Amino acid sequence: MNYKLHSHRYALSILTTDSQFIETWNEILHIVSSISDEVIINAFELSNSENRKQKSLSITLNALLKEEFEKWGWQSESPIFQISEYQGENWRLDFAKDNISIEVAFNHSGTIAWNLLKPVLASELNHVQKAIQTKIGIIICVTNAMKKAGGFDNAIGSFEKFIDYLKPLNNQLSVPLVILGLDAPSDYKVEHYKVDGTNKGRIIYY
Repeated sequence: MNYKLHSHRYALSILTTDSQFIETWNEILHIVSSISDEVIINAFELSNSENRKQKSLSITLNALLKEEFEKWGWQSESPIFQISEYQGENWRLDFAKDNISIEVAFNHSGTIAWNLLKPVLASELNHVQKAIQTKIGIIICVTNAMKKAGGFDNAIGSFEKFIDYLKPLNNQLSVPLVILGLDAPSDYKVEHYKVDGTNKGRIIYY
């Protein structure tokens, strides 16, 4: 996949120059880049052929990213805190490894602030006992172009919208963050069609 990057609090400079992050950062970029259009299309169409018809690439991309990150030894669904009261779904990171936390954010734009804050919670000291301690956060989302081409719901948070949130939340987002926006493919898109009144998606080549 192609992608765009935006840095908050010099995150990209740190990731590319500090020896404790360089290898893991390059691993993240390799994982994202290695998920080819062919792999995405095959996974999407396999799911549809098994009567699990999808409206967008969201489920497919989530599954492929999870498979690849776990293959490379990333801990998935990592709790931020040790106390059971704070170990539900809202208090977990999508992935964590070597001082870096990752959130995959293909959900409603109303959750943008929370998606940004979770890596901060994982990277700062807290009154609640921590289960993990990271130093930098990565948010993986989609660009506006991918949102359109990938058949995503218009209400989801995009790369551009995440960037808009950084300025007003600057004081709260006290740790370095990278916003990684998955960009649109050049030769295909997901087209919506109706099945029993419900929108479904299919691959259309340009």
